[in-house]
Amino acid sequence: MEDILHKIIEYGLNKEADFVDIRVEDYTLNSIELRDGIVHTASSDKTLGASVRVLYKGSLGFASTSKVDYDGLKSAIESALRFARSLVGSSKPVNIYRVSSKHDVAKYTVDLDPRNIDIGIKISDLKELHKAITVMSNRIKTVTLKYMDTVGKTIYMSSEERYIEQNASYTWLYLWVTGREADVMASARHELGTRRGYVLYNKFPHEQIAKIVVNRIENQLKAKTPRGGMFPAVLAPEVVGVFTHEAFGHLAEADLTMSGSVLRDKLGKKVASELVTIIDDPTIPDSFGMFKYDDEGIEAVPVTIVEKGVLKQLMTDRMYANLIGMKPTGNARAEDYSVPPLIRMRTTYIKPGDMTKEELFEDIKFGYYIVGFRGGQANIDGTFQVGVQEAYEIVNGEIGDPVRNMSISGNTLDTLMLVDGVGKDFEIGYGRCGKGQMVFVSDGGPHVRVKKILIGGSL
Repeated sequence: MEDILHKIIEYGLNKEADFVDIRVEDYTLNSIELRDGIVHTASSDKTLGASVRVLYKGSLGFASTSKVDYDGLKSAIESALRFARSLVGSSKPVNIYRVSSKHDVAKYTVDLDPRNIDIGIKISDLKELHKAITVMSNRIKTVTLKYMDTVGKTIYMSSEERYIEQNASYTWLYLWVTGREADVMASARHELGTRRGYVLYNKFPHEQIAKIVVNRIENQLKAKTPRGGMFPAVLAPEVVGVFTHEAFGHLAEADLTMSGSVLRDKLGKKVASELVTIIDDPTIPDSFGMFKYDDEGIEAVPVTIVEKGVLKQLMTDRMYANLIGMKPTGNARAEDYSVPPLIRMRTTYIKPGDMTKEELFEDIKFGYYIVGFRGGQANIDGTFQVGVQEAYEIVNGEIGDPVRNMSISGNTLDTLMLVDGVGKDFEIGYGRCGKGQMVFVSDGGPHVRVKKILIGGSL
């Protein structure tokens, strides 16, 4: 394969391309959906293909092919060249950041390869989880479980004489559970994951998973309606992670920053409390955002986006690194070979502080402890609204009654300025992020206290 890629790159350079790169992907994806204990869908797909990019006189052309041989790749590079040539003179010229030559094979350990586990075993494990949930409470009405694993490798080669090969494994589980008592309805969602293969239930036993979602249902069914208005709050790691990713992280992706996000003119300026340090990190073990190289063959390095309240860095790819005069950070990621990479997060979190969980609560006369999110939206102008699926009153420094049908909203930068306590604990979560393309990501952090946040009804 390496010889063929070399020949294709030489072919592109001989056709006057200024830069050529190729990304080959070979993955197996298995997915299962269980609805109320019955298999709704089950599939196994093989994905093998390649993408080609060429830079020609300031225009970037892209093409992909499912034929990973000389003829297929040659056809793809010719398509990419035709597209690039058609753009010359019609748009502002672009360039990409160049790096030195390198040859590396990055291998990651998988404890138990999901491809070696029979689909019947995977279905049986899902049915066991369904049973664990339903026997724990007679108030449970529906249970939807979605499982996915994907395993394979990516090969990257560029005209810089850069050859990178690395393997990857993702195992992901999503739960959506509803419950009812009399005329009160409740729902709970939860996501879990690992990079170590089919060891998900070793890491998160069935009973532990069931207890999380059932407790959320039970608490909502007996919960009260929250007071509306501005109140102090303690955010648990799950909510901190989602807030950091959705409400802030996207604003610091250089393509969105330069498109007009609220951070566009904020580099070097204070955007948060000095207690807040935000990092996007590809080195956290067993996180969905862990890898050595991105999909442009760039070393993935931690990005300190905010340091003690000051905006320090943006997440970049090769093109935006060149545009804004920064080094590429290894944040270029593609959903699969059929699409070009975009600037995406890896594992984004608020760095732990020095307070205990008890210290975060003790000064609050009345407020809210916000534990789990339900979904929401964040906008490029910095405004956000998030639905909450698990929350409690805080009364005189103690966790009180559960509340339901809550949402939180506000301005991201204003909220970060109001952080006045950061815990010393640390957790990360697992999920998928959509930005035109879907990729696996992690986020998280410690418990965080804000002086006030707008509490409202359900989203």
